[in-house]
Amino acid sequence: MISLLLIGVVVVLAGLALITQVGVIVIQRMYRPPGQMIDVAGGRLHVVDIGPKDGRGPPLVLVHGASSNLEAMRQPLGDLLSKRHRVILIDRPGHGWSTRERLTDSTPAIQAAMIDEALGKLGVARAIFVVHSWAGALGPAMALDHPSRVAGLVMLAPVTHPWRGGVAWHHELGVKPLIGELFARTLALPIGLAIMDAGAGSVFLPQTMPPHYARDTATALLLRPSEFLTNAHDLSALKAAVAAQVSRYGEIKVPTVVISGDTDKTVYIDVHSRPFVAAVPNAKLVVLPGVGHMTQNAAPEIVIDAIDAMVDAMSPASQAVARER
Repeated sequence: MISLLLIGVVVVLAGLALITQVGVIVIQRMYRPPGQMIDVAGGRLHVVDIGPKDGRGPPLVLVHGASSNLEAMRQPLGDLLSKRHRVILIDRPGHGWSTRERLTDSTPAIQAAMIDEALGKLGVARAIFVVHSWAGALGPAMALDHPSRVAGLVMLAPVTHPWRGGVAWHHELGVKPLIGELFARTLALPIGLAIMDAGAGSVFLPQTMPPHYARDTATALLLRPSEFLTNAHDLSALKAAVAAQVSRYGEIKVPTVVISGDTDKTVYIDVHSRPFVAAVPNAKLVVLPGVGHMTQNAAPEIVIDAIDAMVDAMSPASQAVARER
């Protein structure tokens, strides 16, 4: 009886593994990489470089959060900003079409170093970084560890401080030896497809998720085994990573704007945004009443206005006026 049960389990797992492999092929054919690949130490980064190369002010580097890819920043912000700015969108290492050689390269500091190298190869000297959620920890890491690359920070619903509790069960499972790999290669994709829209929709609350959001932002790429494991490691390592850099926030000297919704139930404003702004000398907090976690979708015009104001303040004329004062 036990042997028959084991055989049955093996057959089911093999079937799920086959379904996952077929699903990966279908998903990757549906969503092709729209940008270029740049080799860096530890992986290859997928980058979309749009807008005029001589656009207003420094280039804008848009970096997405967890469980997503660069399309989550391109759809509401990137295409609009590229009408007058050079916009560089990056799939974080291991997400979207970017790769990384080690799952454990999961901290904002390590990924910031990879992005810094890629920007150097693109000829970008200094840029304004527009970062969301998980990447809210990467923006400060860039400013602290690669200050010459950072002209300013615009941080949307950022993770900046340790929080009470942990991460979702499937992310905890994803970092466990053997069982995480097994789950990623058998159950993650079919379960994920079944709950993808509901899961994405919950992050938008109290706003409504845009129609066809998961399809339009290639969210299904997340369900590939390699990216599922990457995402799990990123989220599981984040709490310790922000705890390690909190004491350095006072060293950040660049202009910084933090934009957060006061009803965000994913990244709480009082745990993250308010303490961060209090610690950073040149930081300003913009609170969006009644807005949840997806600030770039809920209020893109406010985000764009904040970016434009930062660019204007960096213009030679504005700096000359400031010196005269």
